[in-house]
Amino acid sequence: MKPNDPAYHWNGAELHLDAYLARIGYTGDRTPTPATLRALVYAHTTTIPFENLESILGRSVPLDLESLQDKLIRHRRGGYCYENVGLFAAALERLGFGVTGLSGRVTMGVSDGLRPATHALLRVTTGDDDRVWICDVGFGSGPLAPYELVEGGEFALGDWRFRLEHTTGELDTDLWVLHQFGRDGWIDRYTFTLNPQYRIDFAVGNHFVSTSPRSPFTARPFVQRFLPDVHHVLDNLTLITEYPNGTSETRELELAELPKILIEVFDIELSEPDAAALAQGPWLA
Repeated sequence: MKPNDPAYHWNGAELHLDAYLARIGYTGDRTPTPATLRALVYAHTTTIPFENLESILGRSVPLDLESLQDKLIRHRRGGYCYENVGLFAAALERLGFGVTGLSGRVTMGVSDGLRPATHALLRVTTGDDDRVWICDVGFGSGPLAPYELVEGGEFALGDWRFRLEHTTGELDTDLWVLHQFGRDGWIDRYTFTLNPQYRIDFAVGNHFVSTSPRSPFTARPFVQRFLPDVHHVLDNLTLITEYPNGTSETRELELAELPKILIEVFDIELSEPDAAALAQGPWLA
């Protein structure tokens, strides 16, 4: 590994740190400790929504830091995993955390063949102990805090319940499985390995996610807002409200309601041209 090669890093020096922290409402300590990490994950996860609207509008999804800052910070939009993780990794690197990218395979309890590793998450270390943390700020449904990379029983982050399993993959490789409790009971959410991923690797996955007709994110709007006591999901024109106890509510929306729902529920305000384009997009065909 070439530690001075910028390809291995997250461009933290280029981040407008004060603007990012103001965007997520963080005013706490800036030393790289577990307490700081927990507070940052909570603030980012509950503030910046998950959304794939750029792909639905037929636009590219750039991952360079300046584009991420323009979209997620200055224009107060959301993003999906690669965007959220790219911005969050830059912030952690700037603050002095140890940051390594990882990729996961989303399963969501479904066994319909091998899926591509298109979920981005982070392995994070702090300066004051040897624990390893997994930060997942880009899935859209938490967790609200980093979780330690140790196999154990059920654990709660806020009122939401999770379970981390350590198992063996192909060629006897270590494989980790995150389980989550929700409206379908306990399901395996995704699997991941500790094979390091870099910005160039995320760029490859991002291209598939944002452009491939096989990607679920090019087919219909998918927007999420995750809070301590409720998880809002917009899937096409279905609005789902989930609660930590596994209960949920579902409502079918009228197309004309979309801009209002995006603002009031998901804190996403589109420009008038984008709102009009969303209502006339090819995803309706």
